[in-house]
Amino acid sequence: MGRKNKQNPFAAKKRQKKEQLASGTDRRTEPYEEIKRDNEKFEKYYRLQNICSDAAEWQQFSVTIRENLPSAFRVTGFKHEAKALLNIIKTELFAEYIRGVAELRGTPADQVERPLCLPWYPGGLAHQLHLTRKDIRRSEPLYRLHNFLINETNAGAISRQEAVSMIPPIVLDVKPTDKVLDMCAAPGSKTAQLIEALHAEPEKFKIPPGFVLANDVDNNRCYMLVHQAKRLNSPCFLVTNHDSAYFPNLMNSEANGVKAVMKFNKILCDVPCSGDGTLRKNPDIWLKWNLAQAYNLHGIQYRIIRRGAEMLEVGGRLVYSTCSLNPIENEAVIQRIVSEYQGALEIVDALHLLPGLKCKPGLTEWKLASKEVDEVYSNFKEVPDKYHTIIRPNMFPLPKDQMANLGLEKCIRILPHFQDTGGFFVAVLCKKRQFPFEINDVKHLFPKKAEVEVAPKSSENIQIDEGKLIPWGPQRKRRRLHGYKEDPYVFFEENDHDWKEMREFFDLDCSLNYRCLLTRCVTEKKKNVYYCSELIRDLVLLNEDSIKIINTGVKAFARCENRHTDYPFRLAQEGLQTTNAFMGPKRRVEINKDDLILLLKCTDPTKPPSTTLLQESTQERCQQLSVGSCIIKYTDQRFTLNVVGWRGTSSLRAYVDKNETMHIMRLLGVNPSEFEINKYEKAREEALKTAEKSLEELPADETKCFGEDAQIISAEISTNI
Repeated sequence: MGRKNKQNPFAAKKRQKKEQLASGTDRRTEPYEEIKRDNEKFEKYYRLQNICSDAAEWQQFSVTIRENLPSAFRVTGFKHEAKALLNIIKTELFAEYIRGVAELRGTPADQVERPLCLPWYPGGLAHQLHLTRKDIRRSEPLYRLHNFLINETNAGAISRQEAVSMIPPIVLDVKPTDKVLDMCAAPGSKTAQLIEALHAEPEKFKIPPGFVLANDVDNNRCYMLVHQAKRLNSPCFLVTNHDSAYFPNLMNSEANGVKAVMKFNKILCDVPCSGDGTLRKNPDIWLKWNLAQAYNLHGIQYRIIRRGAEMLEVGGRLVYSTCSLNPIENEAVIQRIVSEYQGALEIVDALHLLPGLKCKPGLTEWKLASKEVDEVYSNFKEVPDKYHTIIRPNMFPLPKDQMANLGLEKCIRILPHFQDTGGFFVAVLCKKRQFPFEINDVKHLFPKKAEVEVAPKSSENIQIDEGKLIPWGPQRKRRRLHGYKEDPYVFFEENDHDWKEMREFFDLDCSLNYRCLLTRCVTEKKKNVYYCSELIRDLVLLNEDSIKIINTGVKAFARCENRHTDYPFRLAQEGLQTTNAFMGPKRRVEINKDDLILLLKCTDPTKPPSTTLLQESTQERCQQLSVGSCIIKYTDQRFTLNVVGWRGTSSLRAYVDKNETMHIMRLLGVNPSEFEINKYEKAREEALKTAEKSLEELPADETKCFGEDAQIISAEISTNI
């Protein structure tokens, strides 16, 4: 068939750019126009809801929400070196912060306010800076602070995250034994917190008995989620791609080997929302805010929380959260789910987990309005017929006598002016009994024999046709796959040749389950070997036909064929947190601080440090080691560091990337400035080179004529750019 009148949008955009350049109206050269932070409908609607106590508080709220949002970050708490890093942050980094801010603002250092330690975050690990992201990114006096935040984030030692966004995982109260589901996980900052909570007791558990399953409906955002979570290198983590409102029933194996429907202890529903609580971070919302978004999202939000509540086990905890201020997306959704299933769900007061947090209780009264907020409705009878498909009866608050029994006042409502943050809403629910429509038995996952003839299968090879799954009642939705087809998950078998050699070479403990080692391709010559927990393995094998699995496992071993060694695999730094717990003393080298610094400063892989440069004790240990991968261990009074190393024929080197190198050197008290880049200094050098090159290309007579001017320009570039 012909294309008819269809046009190529990419070609049309290209033509438009050419026309703009020819006419001299290229908008890329125009200065950025500041967004007007005002919306009459927004102000009218929230005044109507009485989200502030009085006119004075409204004025404070109104001023704060038009200001830029301060930056915040938290330290990864479960790592051995967390306390040492936190001490460096409070002393060295904050001293640099005060110096940079004083220079930036032209004020004395003693007048600069120190970063705020968030009182409600456990362990004092989270801080809020009195600077915006733009301040940090675009100010030369703060380039060291910017470099620190980027470097430590990439090393997995800290996470940059909006302060109020840290609250839902805290009130979910995850323990290492919990089976956790994050239903709308991308981009992954809250998921990272859940993983941290899962690994909070490394001394007690080599590998946590629980797991975190992170799901998102957007295929592209799933890979963003993988990237975020990979920094924590957890073997108890699984990423799936599915519509949360129609998430399929998953299967797992119980202790006696019987297959059962998976139920979760903890579920986080951080649902899609209009996001008007993020106006300080995303000012473009001022331009497009309207009530239609909230009305359209209410149904989606309800379906997600309802599906989450169904998959929750009795006694489990579910947290519902949004970055919206609108009661239609918040209290109305909670009211609907709690009232519809009376007795099954109970709103829980979780403020004791957030000491020092300033917040308001949930609303028990609210009103609805037309899209233009020119008509206000107190009940459904007042809604015109033309809006009946948009505004529904269950969006209105219940009568006061029914509302009194729901406990909506136990919800947490955070406004921006309380502690200089964004706006947020959190509700914590506990499941008291099962829903009447829940599927809790494996046999109910399959259609009746009268409808479809099902071939008999052994319990070891149960497969589920996801298209036949019915999450609740008559509602059903077929799975639609988007994005690339994922590689298979191929687990090690009992007689796997690579496992036998691996176990012998690395002196691996028999408690390491070889059946949890996997590769992502069907081949005899494995490239990378990953490790996942036993529960994750069980989930993958039983459910890979019913849901799209994006990623799981942490890289434990990588192929590294070297002519000087007979064994073709080396340890991977990403999985060392896991493999280290199972390795014996055979492939370990303990070194002192000076030796570790020497190894880290070697950035040229072709010239590794000779063992003759190391301490005598280290040299003796290296002589006992054959060529190949090893663990380099350094013990300090404050922490213990383990990094992957390589014992060469006459050398020893550390296998760590630039970010981790800077992180370790910072912990050791070594200034990592030789690895840092001052982007402003680099820009000046490049501009100077460009000016000099332009001068060289001028004809001789013009060079002589403009020589003095060129020298002046070069001098200005070197000092002012």
